[in-house]
Amino acid sequence: MSTRGWGNAVAAVALLCTATFAASAAPATAAPPKSPVQVAATEVALVRLHLPTVSMLDQLNASGADIAAQGRTPDGKLVADLVLTGRDLDELVARGATPLQVIGRESDAAQRYAQSKQAARAEAATRAAADTLQFLSAYWWVTDGQTFLETRVATTAVTDPEVELTVHWETADGTAGSFPLQRFEDAGEYQYHIALPQPLPAQPVRVTATSSLGGSTRAITPGAWPGAAPPEPPDGYQEDFIDAYMSPVDIKARIARLGRQYPDLVDVVNLPNKTPGYRRTATAYLGDPATAAVVVESVKYGDQGPNGWQVRTVDPGRPNRPAQATFRDRVLTVSLATDATGAVVSTTDQVAALIGSRFPQRFSAFVEDGSAGLVMPVAGPTRMTDGLDAPAGVPHQPWTVQALRIGAHRDGSRIGVLAYSQEHAREWATPLVTLEFAERMLANHATDPETRTLLENVEIFVIPTANPDGANYSFNDYAFQRKTMSNHCTGAQRDPRYADSWGVDVNRNYTVGSAFDGYVGASTTNCLSGTYAGTAELSEPEANNIATFAGQHSNIKFAMNVHSYGGYFMWPPGAYAMPGRITLPRPSIEESAMFQASAKRIVGAIASERSTVTWPSRTGPVADVLYSAAGNSADELYYQQGIFAWDFEIGNDRWNPASGEWEGMGFQPPFTEAHAESQEYADGLTELIRVARDFQDANS
Repeated sequence: MSTRGWGNAVAAVALLCTATFAASAAPATAAPPKSPVQVAATEVALVRLHLPTVSMLDQLNASGADIAAQGRTPDGKLVADLVLTGRDLDELVARGATPLQVIGRESDAAQRYAQSKQAARAEAATRAAADTLQFLSAYWWVTDGQTFLETRVATTAVTDPEVELTVHWETADGTAGSFPLQRFEDAGEYQYHIALPQPLPAQPVRVTATSSLGGSTRAITPGAWPGAAPPEPPDGYQEDFIDAYMSPVDIKARIARLGRQYPDLVDVVNLPNKTPGYRRTATAYLGDPATAAVVVESVKYGDQGPNGWQVRTVDPGRPNRPAQATFRDRVLTVSLATDATGAVVSTTDQVAALIGSRFPQRFSAFVEDGSAGLVMPVAGPTRMTDGLDAPAGVPHQPWTVQALRIGAHRDGSRIGVLAYSQEHAREWATPLVTLEFAERMLANHATDPETRTLLENVEIFVIPTANPDGANYSFNDYAFQRKTMSNHCTGAQRDPRYADSWGVDVNRNYTVGSAFDGYVGASTTNCLSGTYAGTAELSEPEANNIATFAGQHSNIKFAMNVHSYGGYFMWPPGAYAMPGRITLPRPSIEESAMFQASAKRIVGAIASERSTVTWPSRTGPVADVLYSAAGNSADELYYQQGIFAWDFEIGNDRWNPASGEWEGMGFQPPFTEAHAESQEYADGLTELIRVARDFQDANS
């Protein structure tokens, strides 16, 4: 896989970031400091950085920068994981950002809060009455032999950003300690105070919290999280069916093999909407983008013939000649206009207009940014190409997305569970989860009584890759591709330098709480944004497939959308509107309890594999524990179709005892980590099947 650089891999992000930085700070007069995190100038990497101001994050969001995750560290710093080049990183460092960790590099596809004024706080404490504090949660757990404690505490001093909260803990042997909490706000509104999970020497038996304003909580005993564990699998239980990352081509072959191997238990279902395919139009620069150029684009996809066409401009060599365009023997030739002296006078704008009007069935053309009105140079011939790098075995034609329909009774008579993955192309480990889960169900049916009972009572639907075109692009062209392969950009945004930023975010293209309805968390105007919502709700076949397929099978009452990374377990509501941070309607008290109780069971099942724990603070409604994700699929399934719909974010942060820090895993971790994620989260999906069975039994 070739490394993409400043000029093509993340050119859109780089251009937007450069504009952001230029607007936010004066030019530096000295050379920027050397970054301790090293990324080569043209290398693309996923880097965790501290951003100095919220305004910088807002500007990056507004400009369409590829922000994979964001949050705050234990000391309150604003942290974001960004996909960027080394040049981008140097500019960020020059403007005050601090790189913390390279989570992954595209080339190998693997990998404070401001100090408060003590005098002001002291003054506030003397004049203000003590605030009231309340624990919202306090849980402990053990991972790899290390005990952790996580707490969330709310204060009534909601408008005081200076208030400090501290948690005090004790263990059974009398060991005691404390740690500070940081204020957490979302959409400008105070939510609570929190810290990352803290390592403790043993199980805490007592915790309290105090405030710099004098408030304190009553002492409580933290609960064990998640407090649930699945039954042990029997001897001979078959698992571990994943031995490598799987591209869409690999996934299609695995689906076919499972259909042949287990004909009595599985049907292979073709979803109704074909995707456009792993394909792009062919383009070429006519001229030099650094001086004067026109971008020529084919009307048809490159694989339909235009790949290999050539474009050129020529000087007719005579005075007073009009501009002319011919297309002969797969070569587009533009003979430029000349004046009475024989000098070329055609401009870039005139050449672009001539090409589009002369051959509208074959070509379109536009002027490269910065080239408008310039005299068109003699150039070419230049070969047109779709720019795609996949080998011959990757088909370019429209793709049929497939599902596995699993069960002893595949007729809609049993409660149904839908598991789907890879809405976001770069999340390579997610199909490993759904396929590992599916094959466990099939392989163990003959030998494991519990699996046989589950498949007797539950019908399972598995869609391993919802976005195969984008996934093919991620595997073969640009590893950090998030969106689909469709291109709704117009004008200069169709410049091939932006190819890695084209596409639609499948998980922002649904109808409920969408950006088209004014909800936060997607863009309807910036086609280069990482969360571009498309031209309309359900404009994309990838999103339409999920909504339509669920609607065609009314027995589906539970669904799990598998994403990465970060270790979240979430459910609706997933979006809010501003101002006021007004979420979609909250589930009823009974349904909220169902979501929470089921989550604890499933989180416990995930932890049973290698003691990976999804934190309590990352378990809950999307809009509360992550961010507003306007137009996501879980909201679509829950509000439109009455399905209990969850989201996994696999790839939990891992504790590094040597550094004493939590470290991100990324979209394409080393396969050993991705394999472990597939095993533990397949356990979670198996527990979801038990949840569905128990729900059916309780309501039958």
